[in-house]
Amino acid sequence: MNEYIEYDESEKMEEECGVFGIYSKTNKDDIAGFIYYGLCALQHRGQESAGMSISKDGKIVTTKNNGLVSDVFTESILKESVGNIGIGHVRYSTAGGSCGNNAQPLQRHCKLGDIAVAHNGNLINPMIIKELLEDAGVVFQTTTDSEVIVNMMAKRARKGLKPALIDTISAVKGSFALVIAVQNKLIGIRDPHGIRPLCMGELEDGSIVLASESCALDSVGAKLIRDINAGEIVIIDENGVEAINYNEQSHKAPCSFEHIYFARPDSIIDGLDVYKSRYETGVKLWEQGKVEADIVIGVPDSGLPAAHGYAAASGIPFVTGLVKNKYIGRTFIKPSQELRERAVRVKLNPIKSMIEGKRVVVIDDSLVRGTTSKKLIEMLRNAGATEVHFRSASPAVMHPCYFGVDIAYRKELLAAEKSTEEICEYIGANSLDFLKLDNLTKTLGSKEFCMGCFNGIYPLSTVANM
Repeated sequence: MNEYIEYDESEKMEEECGVFGIYSKTNKDDIAGFIYYGLCALQHRGQESAGMSISKDGKIVTTKNNGLVSDVFTESILKESVGNIGIGHVRYSTAGGSCGNNAQPLQRHCKLGDIAVAHNGNLINPMIIKELLEDAGVVFQTTTDSEVIVNMMAKRARKGLKPALIDTISAVKGSFALVIAVQNKLIGIRDPHGIRPLCMGELEDGSIVLASESCALDSVGAKLIRDINAGEIVIIDENGVEAINYNEQSHKAPCSFEHIYFARPDSIIDGLDVYKSRYETGVKLWEQGKVEADIVIGVPDSGLPAAHGYAAASGIPFVTGLVKNKYIGRTFIKPSQELRERAVRVKLNPIKSMIEGKRVVVIDDSLVRGTTSKKLIEMLRNAGATEVHFRSASPAVMHPCYFGVDIAYRKELLAAEKSTEEICEYIGANSLDFLKLDNLTKTLGSKEFCMGCFNGIYPLSTVANM
């Protein structure tokens, strides 16, 4: 009888959210449908809450709630929503709790008129700005750091739109990809290091679309135009697209984990094909440490491209050895270690006939706390594997992240406390290998990536002093 594993998704890293925006010169009866399908394509980036704000003649209406996109937006909501500008958001909470008030977009009214903001990322100095705003009489309604952005914009509104934007984003530090609806304009902003992704596309009718990933553009039939640059504002209105470089000191350093784990494999981010880069990590894993084995299996879903690459490079057959139950509901608690050992987040089931009597290479996208990897290896042995060789398609995670990745404290990171040999013994593998940092750089084709969780070097110097 096959055995289920209680696959602990808290073992994985989680990214904060996904954003989507659309601008049309004329009102669309189906604008909510475009946002809906765009958010569905970004659902992997956050399953806690979903929301959309639609602007008609400058008047914005926001609908949001906890739950999946398909749970939050009913058919009647989609049919009743009309406008020419819309933004949407799916959320996984990193800063702020999971209450409904923290769902986005966040909407305010100020001298600029109605304004709605959706934010992907994490600020590292929100409390400082929040205290200054509260001293000036601003009342906060949520516990999310994103509210700092919308309230600061509202406070600076008397200066006009562009100065308010630039003042706000020059004051906040951290990672942010923003979509904003205000004054019959759609605005996209990417932080000075481009840590979080944001791209722009165009529909056949000339409407402009912004999204965290190109897969969301594909879902609504938009053609990818380009990525928003690090330190860039794009203002989209009836006059077209205006691009503003708001930070001359911009230094591109996008998050490497977008390509390792967060992004959908069919996305293209900063010109890099996500599937190809993951496939190449498998090739590099084989090249840096060969092992004799009978089969290669990948941990669904993000470990599969690397497993395909490993199998192709090694000549060892790839087989589907693990099946993922896609219908397990998400929970949004921060479990204790004891609960983490038992929590049923996503269940994996081995195919015993593929594994029994085999020497198995199993490839996952990463190894963080090791709790899931340990249970996974035990499960494979129970299914009859004679040997289990574990390969991580990312380098060892040794440092916490400050920029929107929900990652354990350093003391919980297995690689920060143990050597590779000790980790191998702990998880019960016959052998263990992590992708080398220089090989990750090769698969990404550039050194212009944030790899702070691997080497402790972050793109913002202020982080070192936190």
